Amino acid sequence: MDAMVLRILIILAGVLALGFVAYLVATILRESPGNEKMREISHAIRQGAMAFLRREFFTLAIFTVVVFIILAVFIDPKPYVAIAYLCGTFTSALAGWLGMNIATLANARTANAAIGSWARALKIAFSSGAVMGFCVVGLGLLGLAIVAFIWEDSHVWLGFAFGASSVALFLRAGGGIFTKSADVGADLVGKVEKGIPEDDPRNPAVIADNVGDNVGDVAGMGSDLYESYVSAIAASMVLGVIVLGAVKGMLLPLALSGVGIVVSIIGALSVRPKEVEADFEKQIARAHATMNRGVYVSNALMIIASGLIIWFYVGELGLFWALISGLIAGFLIALATEYFTSAEHKPTKKIAQAAESGAAVTIIEGIASGLMSTVIPILLVAIATVLAYVFGGLLGIAIAAMGMIVNLGMLLAMDCYGPIADNSAGIAQMAGLGKEVRERCEALDSVGNTTAALGKGFAIASAALASLAWLATYFAVAKIEVASLTNVAVITGVLIGGMLTFIFCALAMRGVGSGSFAIVNEVRRQFREIKGLMEGTAKPDYVACVDIATKRALKSMMLPGILVLAVPLILGFTLGPEAVAGLLVGSLLTGFLMAVMMANAGGAWDNAKKFIEAGNYGGKGSEAHKAAVIGDTVGDPFKDTAGPSLNILIKLVGKVAVIFGPVFITLVNL
Repeated sequence: MDAMVLRILIILAGVLALGFVAYLVATILRESPGNEKMREISHAIRQGAMAFLRREFFTLAIFTVVVFIILAVFIDPKPYVAIAYLCGTFTSALAGWLGMNIATLANARTANAAIGSWARALKIAFSSGAVMGFCVVGLGLLGLAIVAFIWEDSHVWLGFAFGASSVALFLRAGGGIFTKSADVGADLVGKVEKGIPEDDPRNPAVIADNVGDNVGDVAGMGSDLYESYVSAIAASMVLGVIVLGAVKGMLLPLALSGVGIVVSIIGALSVRPKEVEADFEKQIARAHATMNRGVYVSNALMIIASGLIIWFYVGELGLFWALISGLIAGFLIALATEYFTSAEHKPTKKIAQAAESGAAVTIIEGIASGLMSTVIPILLVAIATVLAYVFGGLLGIAIAAMGMIVNLGMLLAMDCYGPIADNSAGIAQMAGLGKEVRERCEALDSVGNTTAALGKGFAIASAALASLAWLATYFAVAKIEVASLTNVAVITGVLIGGMLTFIFCALAMRGVGSGSFAIVNEVRRQFREIKGLMEGTAKPDYVACVDIATKRALKSMMLPGILVLAVPLILGFTLGPEAVAGLLVGSLLTGFLMAVMMANAGGAWDNAKKFIEAGNYGGKGSEAHKAAVIGDTVGDPFKDTAGPSLNILIKLVGKVAVIFGPVFITLVNL
């Protein structure tokens, strides 16, 4: 196929994704947001979410200007790399803003639809999640393709990916600290101290908690996977140019991404929920089956289409098998995540059983389960890496990372469906919509918990493979043939990289701790000082908790962000390129393992609590339930703050290394 025709088709694929977003938005906005009370609650959540984004983007803008100047002065005075960095930052921020904008408009519409139809509520929530999914792939492909077609310079492409990382750092780490500060604060005072239900309108932190669902799990997850998406494509393009030549190497990853958009749209359109009787378990099973159909359809079509593209464009199927190894590894890691976090399986049931012995045993069992859950993902990534290298060399590893994430539109739709369903359940509770509506929304929310856990496992695995691709890219850019373990600089880098993971986790966890402490004190103050609040005759000050969580999140994320950028630069300038290679290996190994452990332990604690709330081991209000709530509270920052933030760490250090690699070499040769 002519290269110019292929370029046009790639651009059209990105435009198609955004056109599909416009169609989804139009169908969602046609739905009614419900009665005045529902609209009031939804508006409060929306206002809080947008206030957080405004402050976050203001801080991000300052950070972006500083990085732009550094890139323009030290990397590329022209300054094409710096301009590409701005493009990457803008498109990632735009995707996050659009996705969260629609998510906060869809929550009340989902709850209102649940009054009459469970299937319609599921469709609205899924369509809203798909807006985020297809914003990410559409803007990601369009932005990177336009930058690549204007500047056919691999270093400029890396600048675009670096911009995506900056936004992910702010939205994933900052959003995670916000959401879990609010969640932990709301649970500790509301559930544990006051004994009021989740999403009770008397709780002053309830709106902040619902805002956090959007901030952390829509904008945060979207920016995380946007970064993985453009990282995998950009790394494949850089290595592709080296292996396949300038034109083929640049266009093949973009073409595969374009096909991924088309098959993801087909998969999303195949998600057509049908009504089911008012049975909690049957509704959950039907929702899983409905959304899984979309995944199976898109995966099957992607296998066929990618095989044809690679065969006709490259002339042999080595890279196809590399892509398939990544796709299969991602699917199997999702299954492993479900096994270790779902209440239907033994690990989570053991945690629920342990809750009968108290909070300490619950926490011990959860940590043990999380540690054990690292075995399967690490083996699968190792096998996928070996197979990808055998079939396609270093380029094969990058293509395997693409295989895991090329259907992102469909996969992210499922993941972002979760917080929208969660918000709808909260609105149903706060608006007093009745038991049947609340149960329908809770069934959607329960499915959302599983899809969110799968999404976290998928995000971690894709981050690991993308980081391997960046490691391979760094070796190529820095012209390192062998990084010997007998080299003291390499060993030093490995040790510091391993340490960086733990410092990053500690700072993220401490941010949640200080934020939740401030919110707990604020909630206690309101219950103490606002007369009639506990009785429901007075309204709490929701805005105060949102404001506290926002300020704490912005303050707590600054030091982790500085560390991620500063450590690779300090090592590179003092010990040279080999030390940075060691840093990438050390941070990848410990970061991947810690991220899997924390995400799965947190997910298992959450679902163990829900398993007890469903009537097992004494049900709600029992001693086992109180212990499970404490376990879930400990698990919240594990699965939604520290664990997911490590995805950003292991990818961002790789990008900093690749972009500044030529500078490290220049200094060594002086």
